[in-house]
Amino acid sequence: MTENKQVDTKEILEKYDKESNVRSKIGKWAWIVTFLGVALTLFHLYTGYFGTLPSQQQGAIHLGTALGIIFLLFPAKKGLYKKHTTIPWYDVVLAFTAMYVTYHKIIFFESILQSRISGYGLLDVIVSVLGVLLLLEATRRTVGLPIVIVASITILYAIFGKYIPTQILSHPGFSVDRIATNLWFRESGVFGTPIQISSKFIFLFLFFGVILVHTKIGKFFNDLAFALTGRFTGGTAKAAVSASALQGMVSGSSVGNTVASGSFTIPMMKKAGFKPEFAAATEASASTGGQIMPPLMGAAAFIMMEYLGVSYATVMLAAVVPAILYFTGIFIGTHFEAKKLGIVGLPKSELPNFGKLMLRYGYMLTPLIVIVTTIMVGYTPQRAALMGIVAAFIVSIVRKETRMNFKKTIYVLEQGARVALPVIAAVASAGIIAGVVSITGLGAKFASGIIALSGGILPFALILTMVACIILGMGLPTTANYVVTATVAAPALINEFGIVPIAVHMFVFYFGIVADITPPVCLAAYAGAGIARANPFKSGVNAVKLAIAAFIIPYIFIYNPILLLVDVTPIKLITALTTAILGVMAISSAMIGFFARNSYTWERFVLLAAGLMLIVPQLLTSLGGILIIVMVWFIQKQRKDDTGHLEVRSTV
Repeated sequence: MTENKQVDTKEILEKYDKESNVRSKIGKWAWIVTFLGVALTLFHLYTGYFGTLPSQQQGAIHLGTALGIIFLLFPAKKGLYKKHTTIPWYDVVLAFTAMYVTYHKIIFFESILQSRISGYGLLDVIVSVLGVLLLLEATRRTVGLPIVIVASITILYAIFGKYIPTQILSHPGFSVDRIATNLWFRESGVFGTPIQISSKFIFLFLFFGVILVHTKIGKFFNDLAFALTGRFTGGTAKAAVSASALQGMVSGSSVGNTVASGSFTIPMMKKAGFKPEFAAATEASASTGGQIMPPLMGAAAFIMMEYLGVSYATVMLAAVVPAILYFTGIFIGTHFEAKKLGIVGLPKSELPNFGKLMLRYGYMLTPLIVIVTTIMVGYTPQRAALMGIVAAFIVSIVRKETRMNFKKTIYVLEQGARVALPVIAAVASAGIIAGVVSITGLGAKFASGIIALSGGILPFALILTMVACIILGMGLPTTANYVVTATVAAPALINEFGIVPIAVHMFVFYFGIVADITPPVCLAAYAGAGIARANPFKSGVNAVKLAIAAFIIPYIFIYNPILLLVDVTPIKLITALTTAILGVMAISSAMIGFFARNSYTWERFVLLAAGLMLIVPQLLTSLGGILIIVMVWFIQKQRKDDTGHLEVRSTV
């Protein structure tokens, strides 16, 4: 049975997670892949401790080595890796060509700098064109076609801008050689801020996550979640949410988290009595929240730090309250669904003992504590990641089953590079989009378009931005989505409406993330549905209902950034957090259709309105929301009959 589950999990990952379509049989080339992967990880550890190279050289080694590994590991077409027992000759050629055209920046570093003044030669043009094309192909293989299409359209826009009839978007156009050399050799393109942040911070944090996986911290988080919540109403679902929230602190992949945790939690939720679609939605929505869960969050959070010019501690602290509200909403939603169906918790005898668990494995939390402490004291994210890696390595020594010998160490170093490949490709391609925005002035044009379409009315501008983020998020990875929207849409909201920058950036960050659970393209929900053998679309709809707070709270950031800890006092924060949690409870109740009893349609609408009133951090509206909630609770408590209530008992 376990074998079948593993096969199913692998198939689901291959179907919904592009990153999992890698060659497993590569013959003698395995030594080359291992060498490149280990070398790339050691390079980042070395520069993280002794200091990074000039940004263009650091980025070239970072991207060039990654491109080489990508062409060796990822086949040109899905499924081809099953037919080949080695790497085709053409992928070997592409791998070493991609490495050369990227390392070209290092080999001829001084002359390339001089060429910015004197003009680029024919070889430079050829190298830059090849570099952009190979990057797009590598991105297609690792991340998927949508981001490649978006990047290609922006390049075509840069070349043929004069033929666009719309006056707002048209521009004189640029030659192919100028576009290519700008994107490949200047700081505003492929080797701009996103790839620089990836080479300095993101890689190290991804490697930190890899080491934590090999300390069995994932199993510890699952056991801890069940020990804390398993005995309560709907305990299996609550444990799934808690485990995903904990796992989210060390991993930023929505689909990966869904499959890793869901293969264990979804069958348990189904066995307890939850419908397959709801079980899939619970895991998908909770796993998607990993990208907004401090201390690590998703890779985009590090780029946000650079764009805003603030410390990572500032970004991390700003994300704390929204993350609490997000997971609280899902947690409460599972509670109401369990009450609605009459699903009880698990017997105490079947749950781990919290005290014994912490005594035996509590030390596994040390690396996370080290990361948070180092960041909060004021060290750079780079130093914090290194300290966390050292702490995680020490933690791995404590027990025999997690202790790493030489062979295991080499494997972990290689995995550190493999995990980073899709992120590196995505942020480099996002750099193409950002570079075109810079050279053509598309950002200002897009901002003018938003203002024109919204009529200068902020709520309409926010809705348009939200829709753009979700549509982009259906095809782009979160990091690339954030880079695009932060470059194009965020300036319009900041400059035209005078909104606090961190509120705007968190707004676009959030809506890029929830695209993973928003139908019709909701890959995390589809992955969960694959494990639950449920209807994918219905799973996506249920995920939206559970994660509804994520669609509402970003608007509150804009109107009152108190939830992001901007200009806040302890009293204001406690009041805002309390009323927001009550508001999320009311909204979750409205989505599920249960409060004290099964809710009538009018009661659901009233609870929704009350929830919105409470989330807005204003005294009068909050008091009104509380009164409405009390009224609905009292009315439902007086109701004797509760038609449609289904008693289901746990059989676990």
